[in-house]
Amino acid sequence: MAKSEDLIKNLVALPHEYEWLDFKESWFSKDEIGEYISAISNGAALCGREFGYIVWGIHNSTHEIIGTTVNFDKDVDHEPFKHYLARNLKPSVAFEVEEAQIDGKRLVLLSVPAAKSVPTKFLSQAFIRIGSSKEKLSKFPEWEIRLLNVLSNGIPTIVSMAAPDYAQELTFEKLFMYYGAKGVALRKETFKKSLKLLTADGRYNIMALLLSDANDIPIRVSVFSGKSKADTLFSVKEYGNTCILYAMDKILEYGDAINIIQADERGRISERKDIPLFDYEAFHEAVLNAFIHNKWLGMNAPMISVFTDRIEILSHGGLGLEQDLEGFYKGVSIPVNEILASMFLQLRLSERSGRGVPKIVGAYGRESIKIEKNFIVVTIPFNRINVTPFELNEGQLTINPTVKATTNATTNATINATIKLTDSQKKILEKILSNPIITQIEIAEQLNLHRVSVTRSITKLQKLGVLKRVGSNKTGYWEIIENVL
Repeated sequence: MAKSEDLIKNLVALPHEYEWLDFKESWFSKDEIGEYISAISNGAALCGREFGYIVWGIHNSTHEIIGTTVNFDKDVDHEPFKHYLARNLKPSVAFEVEEAQIDGKRLVLLSVPAAKSVPTKFLSQAFIRIGSSKEKLSKFPEWEIRLLNVLSNGIPTIVSMAAPDYAQELTFEKLFMYYGAKGVALRKETFKKSLKLLTADGRYNIMALLLSDANDIPIRVSVFSGKSKADTLFSVKEYGNTCILYAMDKILEYGDAINIIQADERGRISERKDIPLFDYEAFHEAVLNAFIHNKWLGMNAPMISVFTDRIEILSHGGLGLEQDLEGFYKGVSIPVNEILASMFLQLRLSERSGRGVPKIVGAYGRESIKIEKNFIVVTIPFNRINVTPFELNEGQLTINPTVKATTNATTNATINATIKLTDSQKKILEKILSNPIITQIEIAEQLNLHRVSVTRSITKLQKLGVLKRVGSNKTGYWEIIENVL
């Protein structure tokens, strides 16, 4: 198969158009095509890609291959159209036009080199892609500043981009402890250089901030009482604001804790089967990938959401710059953060074998990984053999006796109990479930109860192991303790 046909198939497989990619059917406009070349060239530079592309013969929304009649060899104003485009593009852009046949349908591929040094202009005007729209660059000063900065300094990375001014007094005691626990030597005299924690001008970079003892990057596990984020927020676990290596380990420990082992009695003849709630290896690989490939530049951490039927693990930033879709699913990994990926290898947290995505796909199929323009979501579904392990119903907090409690409590024993709640305790708990940061005063006001009565009920719930206060009375929040639920 011709190289252009392979490339078109890879482009069509992408879920969206991008700043560097556009699909057309048979649309033709002599000047607008020049404007699109400017926009795609500048968009490719902004995204750190060597080339951008326009493909004719593809349905814009469905990406269906429909074929095209567009012709770049026609004459425009008594000169070949390609010459007209080349003459009006500044600086000169060595674009290429190729024809391809796929499923018996004619396609046209326009390959556009990324802008170098200065923005690409057509008829003295620079253009840019905002989403799927072509716009004049001058209308968007913030994009113009970004483009000029990229053209001058290259694509920003967690190594090249300095941490904020307020985060230039960092310490790394936890980092040294982590390396020590892994049996890997880290020298105080050279670690900043070896781990690339400084920018060219000697400031701490984003990489340093991620690995420091204290930062302002929250990493949370949000637990919902239903199957969507519209349902009640059950609890929020905060693992961030510290070295991300420790935060990641805590999330992995949490996943191991909630991965209850279920006794499968179905069709039993002799021995019963123990079935985990989900494939922990797939969860483990999804979390690792989320941390390695997350776009940390915006200080946005991966997000973990736990629902009654699944776990969702979201990382920001989409696919890596040169990562194609087929290679991604096959495990051909091109890290978004190369230095962070190298650190995970050094600490033996991950492998270069690229087994992560194939492991997830092998367990749950390609549909378990949703790739969008600015994020990737991995869904780990629950395989429930028994009824739900915890329920809040008619004033009773009921624990399924066949479910093994494996949480952050001190016991891993099987719990077989039903806790009776008074009407007041039930109402208070429901308020806390809907708002984990609610105060006792607010509960008393909303339920028209005396403050002393609320305090007494909350104290009882805490003694029963139903409720836990995380943090201070002023800035903390309430948490439902899983070993009871």
